[in-house]
Amino acid sequence: MSAFAGSNAAPTFSNQPTSAQRGQNVTLNNGVDMPLLGFGVYRSSPEDTLSSVATALDTGYRLIDTAAAYMNEEQVGEAFRASGLNREEVFIESKLWISDYTYDGAHRGFDRSLRKLGMEHVDLYLLHQPAPDEFDRTLGAWKALCEIARSGRARAVGVSNFNEDQLKAAMDLTGIVPAVNQVELHPFFTQGPLTAFHDAHGIATQAWSPIGGVNRYWGDPTPSDDPLTHPDITAIAKAHGKTTAQVILRWHLEMGHAVIPKSVTPSRIRENAALFDFALNEQEVALISQLDTGKRGGPDPKAISTKTYDFQIPD
Repeated sequence: MSAFAGSNAAPTFSNQPTSAQRGQNVTLNNGVDMPLLGFGVYRSSPEDTLSSVATALDTGYRLIDTAAAYMNEEQVGEAFRASGLNREEVFIESKLWISDYTYDGAHRGFDRSLRKLGMEHVDLYLLHQPAPDEFDRTLGAWKALCEIARSGRARAVGVSNFNEDQLKAAMDLTGIVPAVNQVELHPFFTQGPLTAFHDAHGIATQAWSPIGGVNRYWGDPTPSDDPLTHPDITAIAKAHGKTTAQVILRWHLEMGHAVIPKSVTPSRIRENAALFDFALNEQEVALISQLDTGKRGGPDPKAISTKTYDFQIPD
């Protein structure tokens, strides 16, 4: 299996001292460095995207995650340009929505993302969902992403919400190992077998909803049903003089996961970046890992297709 220019070994993590501005990096399987800490804009309005990305970049985040389906790629690009940062200083990633799956559709969708971002390349481009009942279309789109990566217009390509069998199918089709699989992952849904597969094949794990926010989108959980208020995590946070969100995000880093926490509140955006002045011990990491319920908080990727989610991405 190829990873384009780099080796196909497992990702390596920097152990050099870092700051919140620089963060820590994971070296992807093609040699591209990706920050472990990023900033997400899922469900952010265009207005909130402009202000929150500006705050994140000012705070020191150097990875911004968006998607065609979030309808805010334009604002991500606008906030980046307003920051005055050089393009090579910020890692930009976006995702192709299922309505553009097929080989030709993926090329068109990628061109649209670049146009909306106002950029000549992205650092990472992902397939947003596996769409298993239309998997031939998914594989056609994956083949196109591999060609886009060879062209240099995406420095790395990967997938989101894929399981082990779907990853194998993509790899078998093209001989290319996805650089990243972005999946729901938090203390209540740790995805142990999937992350072990990632480690074995040199695929970086990037966690969406890393502090379990997806569990709060559709309900009012009790303290023991919410990672942010679970007693065990609360006790660990008190021992370190940190917030529960910081402890959960630090747990991800100790586990080797990249994270893309989302907030539109400036104080929380800054708080979520303050992860590099403390560490969890092995017992604390294990205690948090044992909170896994095996229960997904977000939609099941098996149920997502152009039939169940039939919206199109506007030009």
